[in-house]
Amino acid sequence: MKLAYTMAPGRGGTDLVLERLATDLAARGLRCCGTVQINSERADSGPCDMDVRVLPDGAVLRISQDLGSQARGCRLDPAALETAVGLVAADLSSGADLLIVNKFGKHEAEGRGFRNVIAEAIAMDVPVLVGLNALNRPDFETFAEGLAIQLPSDPEALMAWVDEVAEPAHEPV
Repeated sequence: MKLAYTMAPGRGGTDLVLERLATDLAARGLRCCGTVQINSERADSGPCDMDVRVLPDGAVLRISQDLGSQARGCRLDPAALETAVGLVAADLSSGADLLIVNKFGKHEAEGRGFRNVIAEAIAMDVPVLVGLNALNRPDFETFAEGLAIQLPSDPEALMAWVDEVAEPAHEPV
């Protein structure tokens, strides 16, 4: 199984690392499917807006809801997340060199979100790289059954892992 995860320090650090990796891999001609998260700070000083870009060059979807400045708790828009999941699942069925999932989060821990897409990629022998935070790590480790490896958030280390595990599903363009 070719399953790995990375955790970068700082708020949004993993998002930045995975977005850069996806851009670099696309420039090399690898077909990545999945999502990378793009956070946009808000002028009203509220929580950032969360968007995902569907790889390789698909739609940008807002996955956060504006619940107001006094709201607490999860701002994830489950319907938007499931839209992204559907787009990625369709892309994966067309073939991919690598699946990148911006975050194994609460939805995945509960059996929703990208969980089935990750499992499908593994079944297809497509390498999977997942962004992870400490809060969801125990659930991810249960899901991965101890078979996932942790990679440093260093771009060169991530690229080295991709070079080791990815076999192009098609000829580079």
